[in-house]
Order: sequence, then C-alpha cells, then structure tokens
Amino acid sequence: MQQDMTRGNPLRLIFFFMLPILGGNLFQQFYTMVDTFVVGRFIGVQALAAVGSTGPITFFVLGFVIGLNAGFSVIISQKFGAKDERSMRKAVAMSILSALFLSVLVSFLAIASTRTLLEALNTPENIIQDAHDYLVILYLGIIATIYYNLLAAILRALGDSRSPLYFLLIASVLNIIGDLVSVIILELGVKGVALATVSSQGISALLCLFYIHRHYPILHLKREDWNIDWPMIARLLRIGLPSALQFSVCAIGVMIVQSVINTFGSDTVAAYSVGTRIEQLVTQPLMTLGLAMATYSAQNLGGGYLFRISQGLKSALMLNVLFSLAAFLLVYFAGDSLAMLFIDASQSRVIEQTNQYLSLISYFFIPLGLIFVLRNTSQGLGSGLIPMLSSLQELLFRALAAFTLPGLLGYRGIILSSPMAWIAAAILLIFAYRLQMRHFRYIMKQSS
Repeated sequence: MQQDMTRGNPLRLIFFFMLPILGGNLFQQFYTMVDTFVVGRFIGVQALAAVGSTGPITFFVLGFVIGLNAGFSVIISQKFGAKDERSMRKAVAMSILSALFLSVLVSFLAIASTRTLLEALNTPENIIQDAHDYLVILYLGIIATIYYNLLAAILRALGDSRSPLYFLLIASVLNIIGDLVSVIILELGVKGVALATVSSQGISALLCLFYIHRHYPILHLKREDWNIDWPMIARLLRIGLPSALQFSVCAIGVMIVQSVINTFGSDTVAAYSVGTRIEQLVTQPLMTLGLAMATYSAQNLGGGYLFRISQGLKSALMLNVLFSLAAFLLVYFAGDSLAMLFIDASQSRVIEQTNQYLSLISYFFIPLGLIFVLRNTSQGLGSGLIPMLSSLQELLFRALAAFTLPGLLGYRGIILSSPMAWIAAAILLIFAYRLQMRHFRYIMKQSS
C-alpha cells in the first residue's frame, strides 16, 4: 500500500515505515547466515574462508547495483511527493531501460575481472578457485539481482515498505531450501550456494513484477512512457551513478582491508568473515533507518516541506542512538554464542578472533548509524555528490588505517580501520547536510 509521508507525525511515519524493511533485511541476513552456516558446517572452514573472502568484491559489484536502484528511486519518490504521476511513470520506464543496459555491462566487466581481483587481494591459493566459481555464478545472474532490487525500490519510493518484505521472505525461504538441497543433497559445494541465491532472487523479481501490475494501476506504463527521454535518463543517472559509485568506493576500502586480512591466513579470513556477517546483522536497524530517511526526505522535498525534513532527521538521530545501544548490548552479551552458530567449537582460534572483532567494533555503532541517516537523507534531497564525497573520505581513512594500524596493533589494527573511516565520513556529512538545507531554504525564500 502506497503511503504519503508528507503528512503525519515524522517519528511515527519513519518508525513504522522502516519496520517492514527491517523485518525483510533481518530475514535476508538470516538466510545469508544460513549460507554461512551451511558452508561452514557442511563443506568446511576452507570453503567458509573462500565465500567470506568474496565479500568485498561482491559488495563492490552488487553494492553498485543497489546504489543505482536507490538513486533511481529518489526521482520516483520526488515525483510521487509532488503528485506528478506522468513524470513518475516516465521515471519508472527509464529506470527499467537503464537498468537493463547497465546489468549487461556490469555483468560482463565483473566476470572478466574476477580472477584478477582475487589475486590482487592476496587470496590464499587453497581457496581462490572456490571464491572464483562462487563470484562468476553470482555475476551471471546479476540481471535478477538488479530487477529484484529495482522493483522493491520502486515500491518503497511510493511509501510501500510492506510488499517488498513479502517478496524478500519468499526469496529467503527459496534461498535456504536451495542451499540445503544443492550443498547437502546435490553436493555442489560453494557453486550450489551461489546458484541458490541467483535463482531465489530471479523468482522473487518475477513475483514482484506480477504484484505491481495487479495492485498498482498508478504504475501501469503506457506506450508513450517507453519513448526514450534523454533528459530524464540524464537526471536518473546524475543521482543513480554517484549513489552506485558511493557503494563501490566504500567497497574498494573494504577490499583494501580484505587484502591485509588475507595475508593472515585462512583462519583469520574465516573469523573476519563471520565477524562482519554478525556485525551486518545487529546493525540492520541502522541501515534500515537510513533507507526510510531517503524516502521520507525525497517525498517531503517534492512536496516543498523543508521543515518536516528537519523534524524527521531529529527523530532519526534519536532512533539511531537507541538502536546502536541495543546492538552494542547484544554483541557484548551474546558475541560468543553468535560466533559459535557458524564455527565448530573445536576451532577455538577462529572463535576467539571473531569475538575480538565484535567486541571492538561495537563501540562505534553510533557514528556508523549517523552515516546511514545523513547519507540517505542527502540522497533523498537529490544530491549524488555529497554521498559520493563522504564515501571517498571513508575510502581514504580506511586505506590509511589498514596500511598503518596493523603494523602497530596487529589484528586489532585491521578491525579499527572501519571505525576510523566511519568517524571521518560522519563529520563530513554533518557539515554537508547543514549546507544543503541552507541552500534549499535560500531557494524557497527567493521563490516566495
């Protein structure tokens, strides 16, 4: 059901809008954890390290896809907030065509560079082939990932955060079943895990398309909507590409850290992989809060309600503190138990390093949440440059920390590279948001 976020209490709107997204993301993390569990328990620590070592490269490519769709949805959300249905349908049509072209291009480039990237990241020889096979299958099915995320982003742009949850639940269940069948019964190894992921997203994308056609007459595209509109494509890419590159730039920093981690051996790679998976799970409320602010700020900007954007940001920052403290307490009291879900108790060194990662990283959840909130708010306000610059600053500080701190602090130095990047990016985003809002207030004052 579509929702107009230009009316009503901001805190209530943001909180209840994010709940279905959070539920979906948590379930998505759950089936990602099932991937990790199945690989770690039924294939082995070496396979777990292989899949874990692909994380930064996967983030580099699939993050580009997710960022692109998020950027496209900003324009759709702004048009919906302005009640301009004709332009909104045109934006949807041009998003679909642009995504098709970019999916083919990204898939080709990703497959061609996979082996080179794995070697550049110092991936251990005993896991590099499994890592390569896993990535190639994911990239062959990237069109399913693009359209699944695009259709879900379109629904969220209209204020519907519940329907994407249902399709994500379907994708998650299909993925879990696919994991168990392909790994345990068919014994396909890490290839089976990748095939299950691609297949589940493809089926969910088709179901999502059918649902939109049946329940959203406002999105029924007409023949004229498909006529190429270069100014609209340019506007979509002006926000979508920086949003996509923002993810990829962050991923480059993560790859730099991964290249350092890989020199520590497969046990440390496995520990770091499990630690980051758990971190992603407990910080899902922070990321979801950011997604909610992108839609909220875009709709209110389209409606001309700047004061509501400021109110919404204050509510989001309050929720950020509460969610960050909850995540800290969860890791503090249950870190060991969470680690042992993925790692056999006999792997004491891996468990110890996983818990060490979680214990240290959890002190920095508030600046991480601040990045999600401010970056998505700026994106909702139509800026591709500000999120991009913050990502570049994050890359710079993560790289500096990764190349210097491990020599001084060892494994702890690697862990601290991400928090140093989060703090630097958060400081930049605070100043950038204030300048952005001052600019919009000046424009509205001049036009009144």
